[in-house]
Amino acid sequence: MDDTPNPIDARTLKFLRILVTTLTATMIIGLLVIIALFVIKFSETRPPLPERIALPDGVKAVAFTQAETWYAVVTDDNRILIYSPSTGTLLQEVEVTAEE
Repeated sequence: MDDTPNPIDARTLKFLRILVTTLTATMIIGLLVIIALFVIKFSETRPPLPERIALPDGVKAVAFTQAETWYAVVTDDNRILIYSPSTGTLLQEVEVTAEE
């Protein structure tokens, strides 16, 4: 049995080298595009947060959410208080009841 390897054609090696180089460049460009998309997405401006929120006495905020025309505070006594961002006045109060 002959253990000598078959000779590899020089054109095949050149093709493989070009293929590997092209695939590497494609992966690097793809990674840069993904990073650029993350930077663009996470650098968008957000609506400004209110400087102060006047909560009723004895109430603590548990969560906060905001839209363009309102913001809401979830309190520890299972209420959602919806405020106007321009005036800071309470627009609506929603009591949350959980069915058990």
